[in-house]
Amino acid sequence: MQYRTMPGSGEKLSVLGYGCMRMPTKFGGAIDKEKALAQVRGAIDRGVNYLDTAWPYHMGNSESFLGDYVLKDGYREKVYLATKLPCMMIRKKEAIRETFKKQLKKLQTDYIDYYLLHSLDGTTWDKMLDLGIIEFMDEVKASGKVKSMGFSFHGKKADFMRICDGYDFDFAQVQFNILDEQYQAGIEGINHAAEKGMGIIVMEPLRGGALVSKMPSAVKKIYDNSGYERSAAEWALRWVWNNPNVQVVLSGMNVDEHIDENIRIASEASADSMSAEEFAVIKQVRNTYDEMMQVGCTS
Repeated sequence: MQYRTMPGSGEKLSVLGYGCMRMPTKFGGAIDKEKALAQVRGAIDRGVNYLDTAWPYHMGNSESFLGDYVLKDGYREKVYLATKLPCMMIRKKEAIRETFKKQLKKLQTDYIDYYLLHSLDGTTWDKMLDLGIIEFMDEVKASGKVKSMGFSFHGKKADFMRICDGYDFDFAQVQFNILDEQYQAGIEGINHAAEKGMGIIVMEPLRGGALVSKMPSAVKKIYDNSGYERSAAEWALRWVWNNPNVQVVLSGMNVDEHIDENIRIASEASADSMSAEEFAVIKQVRNTYDEMMQVGCTS
């Protein structure tokens, strides 16, 4: 496992983070606790030290699962824990602190290493400002209950820049992959955040798996003829990790073989390591997708 340093905290985070939104489930949608526990702890044992969850994941049960099972037996001390304030649910100022207290209780911890304002866009940010979010963020950081403060983003690039400039955030979480270099925050947003000394967490590096499971035959042919023996997932992940401003790439892993592959790639792919030949392959893949997609959306 490789590690990269978060600019603000100086903490060494595994380049592969474990996203706890798509853990294995049983019939009816309940988390398969035995399987999920083995997978998450197995990844931690092999070097993954960043766990990402949120209030709504798994119908509200992801945080409780981590607190009740994964973080027991000394595993809390082995990881940097990230969760998110569900800004979309917040309607009054008091709900901010009430929700945060409930999250600490669900996770059975006294502090959150990386706390995010969840799924911001310009409108949601303005709402949270009106509800006193600045005061709350200052408060929880000063108390030590939150070590690093950030936000995840789904909105327009201009709003991303505005939010970055609106508070002394430690990091931001953005969607970034071979097709979404200019989408939402995009590469310009990533560069702007990095210039401000913020860390970058990347979500949807495989577009929710679509870059692998829904790969067109024309794209597969490009990869097959590239001269490299790599899966589509490896190509996509290596491209994201090539960016030195990216500290962590999140993967919602729930298949043993995928976890093994992701950990292997995370131990090999380094920043600024891709050749011009490799970039040419990605460019060809991107152009092929662009020609096939009639609507520029992430589905």
